[in-house]
Amino acid sequence: MNETTRPRTGSGRAAAGGGGERSPEFRLAMDAYGGLRRDLFHNAFAYRMLPRMRTDGPLTRRLPGRMRAYAAWTPHALVCFLAFCTATFAASWDVGRLGISMAWPVGGAILAAPVLMTLVRPIGAFWLSCAATVFMGVVGAHGGMGPWSPGTTVMHLSVLTVVALRTRPRVSAWMWVFTVVLGAMLSSTRGYWYADNTVQLATLYGIVLLVISVRHIRKDAERQVSAEKSVTAVERDKRTVLEERTNIARELHDVVAHHMSVVAIQAEAAPYRVENPPPELAQAFATIRENAVAALTELRRVLGVVRAEDYEAPDAPQPTLADLDGLLSNVREAGLPVEKVVTGAVRELPQGVELSAYRIIQEALSNTLRHAPGSGARVEIGYVLGGLGLRVVNGRATAEAGPSQGSGHGLTGMAERVAMLGGVMTAERTAEGGYEVTVFIPVAPVAPVEPAEAAEAEPTVDLAKRTEERA
Repeated sequence: MNETTRPRTGSGRAAAGGGGERSPEFRLAMDAYGGLRRDLFHNAFAYRMLPRMRTDGPLTRRLPGRMRAYAAWTPHALVCFLAFCTATFAASWDVGRLGISMAWPVGGAILAAPVLMTLVRPIGAFWLSCAATVFMGVVGAHGGMGPWSPGTTVMHLSVLTVVALRTRPRVSAWMWVFTVVLGAMLSSTRGYWYADNTVQLATLYGIVLLVISVRHIRKDAERQVSAEKSVTAVERDKRTVLEERTNIARELHDVVAHHMSVVAIQAEAAPYRVENPPPELAQAFATIRENAVAALTELRRVLGVVRAEDYEAPDAPQPTLADLDGLLSNVREAGLPVEKVVTGAVRELPQGVELSAYRIIQEALSNTLRHAPGSGARVEIGYVLGGLGLRVVNGRATAEAGPSQGSGHGLTGMAERVAMLGGVMTAERTAEGGYEVTVFIPVAPVAPVEPAEAAEAEPTVDLAKRTEERA
């Protein structure tokens, strides 16, 4: 006998004895029972004070300080008002066997107590309201109308409303079920055949609870959507930063590779410039060259990691501030008047600094073209002792801006470039309605190079460029 035809007597006995897997209907019923216990029975009389109302709304924020403090107790005042209305209805209608003289102190207290209890123990207030309804249904005289008298109706509706507002929608559903069962039981035991209002008031209670539940569900959905938007915005910002850093790494590869090539070539040529160099010196230069070549290899591997699938290496070298006039000419041809102002002694800066300065100016002018059509721009470059200062400012737009074709990462990219170089950047609107980007990039002072040393270094740099192009 194989496994498919073997009788499963053990599992059958387990199922018959209640130890086997339960049916989906049974599990659903047990889940509902567990939810009922948690919602209406577990810690039903736990202390839960009604919180005060927020006073930062559009109306309450306009109130004076003292009145605003009092306005925070508005929900508590409304509950007390509902309790007063309930006691008034009890004195007017729910007299019955209590007698006229006992109607106000006894009937009013019995029906107002559950409403007031919603301020501190909401679930317990619901059970107390059910008990008060039973008590008034037994001892009260309602003229053939029942089982809900005007007093008990106002009381129970007030309790259901406050408790539903303070709890979740599932509690509202359970309260409505128990209310319907309670009304049916009272109607069957007392026999209110003349004017039985069980169905009418069950419908009224259900509509009120349904409206409150829909409000809860909508607010929960809005909070969830807001939280998801916040998480999405954070993830989008992180992705934007990573993309900009990747772009910066690609652009700086050529700069770093050029410097490493110069180091390797100079280390290889250095021993031949010294007559009869010591073996230790030759070995040291050989080690420097090996490390430089290894660093170039690793740099190419890193570039391969950050390079996108559709990335194409540029044929021309990375731009510097010397190429800025060509950029400004292209921008003027696109319809943006640009003025360039240079202050300080112009000098050659590290290639990484010049590349970042060029890209920052390029992105700032691109933003002006996209978001401020019809305006003019001014580019200021300041060479100071401690670094390089940039300022790109544009005027107010005189035409309607069309749909942006950019990635929306311009300011993020500029900030990443400045942070990489240890600089400071500000981007803000001007008093005239334009926009201004100000950047300072620190540059360490470089020792001056003697003319003879510079003449000797030029052939080496040229050789390094040819070596890099072959690589």
